[in-house]
Amino acid sequence: MAFHEVRFPASISFGSSGGIERRTEIVRLVNGHEERNTPWGASRRRYDAGLGVRSLTDLDEVLAFFEARRGMLHGFRWKDWLDHKSCAPGEVPAVSDQVIGKGDGQAQVFQLVKTYEPGPHAFKRAIRKPVAGSVRVAVGGVEAVDGFTLDAATGELVFDAPVAPGATITAGFEFDVPVRFDTDVIEVNLAAFEAGEIPSVPVVELRV
Repeated sequence: MAFHEVRFPASISFGSSGGIERRTEIVRLVNGHEERNTPWGASRRRYDAGLGVRSLTDLDEVLAFFEARRGMLHGFRWKDWLDHKSCAPGEVPAVSDQVIGKGDGQAQVFQLVKTYEPGPHAFKRAIRKPVAGSVRVAVGGVEAVDGFTLDAATGELVFDAPVAPGATITAGFEFDVPVRFDTDVIEVNLAAFEAGEIPSVPVVELRV
């Protein structure tokens, strides 16, 4: 299998449904209490692209994209319109949006992350598929225009030299979700489609 660095048509994903999935295992004790645990360290997203298909042209584009990915075989990028920025959906990414890390005088590689609900219960999500050209970086509060490179396939910032001890690295960016189709079959009844019946095209997030 491979990952294709191409994005599913954004105009179609805009009309899709989907959301966050987690896995929690619950053991109910005889005294009425519960023990809860999770085997997952991070959440996973699921979508249905079929709801975004509004015309035969859209359907043809989805089928062509599906064929090029060989169904479930190859991964691809997906724009989650609800959560695709380092900031709120209606805002413009700013260089101070997310704290990426702090320099220690030795490290040169830092992973882009997005923090949800900053504080003692914060969840840090690694951002593996940033949108090239959207990433802005600052070191110690000063925006960096050079001195680093971004690997858009992994979300890693690679500085030309170790970042000074104590210097805070921040970033603002847009990003995609790494996904694959969650089916090897797309069934379409053309008569039913023209009558308003939408085919199901499930998509699931990949761990990369």
